[in-house]
Amino acid sequence: MVVGVLSAPASGPRIAPIGFNAAMRSAVGAADTVPRRRPTAVEYSDAYYTRAKIHRLATYAEFPLFAAEYTLGQRLLKEERTGVPSDGLKTAHTTVALGLGALFTVNTVTGVWNLWDSRRDPAGRTRLLIHSAAMLGADAGFMLAGATGGGANEGGSDANRHRTIAISSMALATAGTVMMWLFPD
Repeated sequence: MVVGVLSAPASGPRIAPIGFNAAMRSAVGAADTVPRRRPTAVEYSDAYYTRAKIHRLATYAEFPLFAAEYTLGQRLLKEERTGVPSDGLKTAHTTVALGLGALFTVNTVTGVWNLWDSRRDPAGRTRLLIHSAAMLGADAGFMLAGATGGGANEGGSDANRHRTIAISSMALATAGTVMMWLFPD
């Protein structure tokens, strides 16, 4: 049986078996060390930063458009239940929906492009992937809401389905956006 002796090198106290010379202690220490990948520098282009700025600025229009669309949709549902909704209200609802579609198209293109350009950067990767999944899910929801919007004119279950899909998509997009604001780089 080998008995150990406590020695205190610069890396902290270690037990070294008696009879080991310095070379043997060094080899044992190296075997205990877990090799780590050295961090590599990730370089971003000026276009990356321009897209990121467009993406960030466009996001500020998201919540006012959500509020307008929700308000117009609620008024449409109320007027459909009590009578015939005005053509101006329908036009406004459609116009704001198209604005949301344009906003989400711009943010999807700039976001996915920058996600691809940052694929080699491990910093904040999980957060970016969760944000991307939430926003792409919201994109799909908004497309589905638009597809079910035509049947909402008759009211009833079609209108409720359209409203549920739209509100769920807004909630998912809000969660994805607020996450980026609360947990920045």
